[in-house]
Amino acid sequence: MNFNILAYIIYGLLTCYIILWVGRQFHRNGRTFIVSLFGQDSSLADTTNNLLLMGYYLFNIGYAIIQFSYWDQIQSIDELVSSIALKTGRLLFVLVGLHYMNMLGIYLFAKKKKLINH
Repeated sequence: MNFNILAYIIYGLLTCYIILWVGRQFHRNGRTFIVSLFGQDSSLADTTNNLLLMGYYLFNIGYAIIQFSYWDQIQSIDELVSSIALKTGRLLFVLVGLHYMNMLGIYLFAKKKKLINH
């Protein structure tokens, strides 16, 4: 029996949930950092925050969709669970990497801004 369709459905739902939940958390909690970088200009900070969120969604949903093309044939429940766990783990690893790259960018931007203003 081929379990690929079931794996696609489970992975797709799980991935969409994770991407949307993490994106909302970053958008809401990251606004404070972005506002501080733009000198309390909340309209510019909100626009930048929305652009970052849209880029985050596009990149991660695109990455998740590309994962479907690299899926091997699944013949058992064990392979189904293993395959979904592996693909989801890779997605989470990408999310963590992007988050830390963004935080490094914000840190460097803030540091550069601080050096220019002082």
